[in-house]
Amino acid sequence: MAATDGLLERALHPQDAEAVWPLSIEAGWNQTVADWRFMLESGHAIGVVEPGGRWVASALALPLGRRLFWLSMVLVTAARRRQGLGTGLLKHCLAYVESAGAAAGLDATELGRPVYLPLGFRDLYRISRWHIERPGPVVAPPDGIELRPMTAADDDRVAAFDTTRSALARGYILAHLRQRRPDLAWVAQRDGDVVGFVVGRDGRSATSLGPVVADNEAVALALASRAMSVASGPFLMDAPDSHREIARWLHDSGATAPRYFIRMLRGDLAGLEREDHIFALAGAELA
Repeated sequence: MAATDGLLERALHPQDAEAVWPLSIEAGWNQTVADWRFMLESGHAIGVVEPGGRWVASALALPLGRRLFWLSMVLVTAARRRQGLGTGLLKHCLAYVESAGAAAGLDATELGRPVYLPLGFRDLYRISRWHIERPGPVVAPPDGIELRPMTAADDDRVAAFDTTRSALARGYILAHLRQRRPDLAWVAQRDGDVVGFVVGRDGRSATSLGPVVADNEAVALALASRAMSVASGPFLMDAPDSHREIARWLHDSGATAPRYFIRMLRGDLAGLEREDHIFALAGAELA
């Protein structure tokens, strides 16, 4: 805990979720209070508060297994920018990750990337954020593939499938998303084996769809289109640029991608650089 120029730097806790939420609203981000509460319950978070009790900056490190933390929610209110608050909180999170002997990952905006490069982060791949007012037609799964709603009984198998394809250990996040929006949670299987899944969540201004992880793009497209068909939009979907068929389906439905992220890594985690089986992210804050 530290005080600077009347500001107090201190840990963020789940009970702070509603009070810190205005930071992401001001930035135009899509998180809800439920998102903040989940992240503050699950991760290591720190912020800066004014003497009157208003939060003016935040940063968070979310554990994805023992070998990786995801950095997110690096926010500073407009009146307090260019004072080093965000960089200071980010460095605090990096020191925490280093003390755990883990790597750090994040999804950087075009403005954030120049900040992260000097801190030792390197580029992995580019991601487009798609805004979808009306999803395109439902795409049938390939022959032999069954789509069905995901249940709690699928959690362990879905988590294991996800880890082998994404290198991320985020089973608790997937289970949380399934519970929040069961209508968006679907599994693809062939002969009883999981070959893909989709989950999503409600957002402040749009429904966020993802992650979508699958053995191939045809399965991923069937999953994404099925989930969107049973829920109301608008939707947000963060998709790696390498997946052309999904981009074509989104573009043909009238979706637009006005901004992008760069997935970045500091340290080493084998497999994180591969987006072959990742067709949509959980969002920049959840990987």
